[in-house]
Amino acid sequence: MPRKPLRVLLSVVVVAGALGYFMAQSLSENLAYFKHVDEVMVEPDQWYGKNMHMHGWVVPGSIQKRPGTMDYRFDVKSGAHVVRATYTGVVPDTFRDESEVVLKGHLTQDGFLVEPGGVVAKCPSKYEQAVGQPGTR
Repeated sequence: MPRKPLRVLLSVVVVAGALGYFMAQSLSENLAYFKHVDEVMVEPDQWYGKNMHMHGWVVPGSIQKRPGTMDYRFDVKSGAHVVRATYTGVVPDTFRDESEVVLKGHLTQDGFLVEPGGVVAKCPSKYEQAVGQPGTR
């Protein structure tokens, strides 16, 4: 085989391999599981340190805010399992007792550590249209 086509082929293989490697690294770093509290807390040891989105509901009366800070601690429940969440930052307006939440972060032995901006609270009853109102089916 002539030298020039061999060099081109070798260059293409090296560049494609490097691109594949960097894409795989990027995807593995940004991979996050989507789990419910009860799925994770059955066997928490296997989930420690893994990036994830955790879904559940805020346990009534569990929200604590350290005075003069933006530090929050609260419990999140799904099924019969509960996990303590820790968060520093601004919480959404819809964040309150019994809110449905999705938290982005990772599980530690002390609970779920929520990353900055990692609290999404839903309040579906506020946005549901009343049955029988104009525009409903």
